[in-house]
Amino acid sequence: MPNATMTKFGYPHTAIRETELWSVQVRPKQPGFGSLVLVSKEPAQAFGGLSAAAFAELGTLVPQIEAALKAVTDYDRINYLMLMMVDPDVHFHVIPRHETPRDFAGLAFRDAGWPGPPALGEGPELDAAAIDSLKNEILRRWPSA
Repeated sequence: MPNATMTKFGYPHTAIRETELWSVQVRPKQPGFGSLVLVSKEPAQAFGGLSAAAFAELGTLVPQIEAALKAVTDYDRINYLMLMMVDPDVHFHVIPRHETPRDFAGLAFRDAGWPGPPALGEGPELDAAAIDSLKNEILRRWPSA
């Protein structure tokens, strides 16, 4: 059963990959090209409340996310933000950072916060077709297990 944070970020349409304890989803608002959310499926509202199994799955997912996003976006840096102020379920905003603009699916992506903190409210809002295109591109580049 999806939690409120997964649903807020468009689950199941935005889901790229799922494990038993995590959902990797396209972030509809794109402060950096290829922005994702990594949402825990556990009923925890604090990072320390996650199980050892959830932490173990992170150890597998993070390198896969970074490899796929590097291949798709050629990011310069990558940021993981765990804010949980509006959406209290444990989740990260995964923001590929890029000094120069990127183009994808007819959209221009400019990292408005570069070189400082990401500007989460900036960037294009992806429609369903652009979400599908980005999901497919990330899945195509997702490393084999």
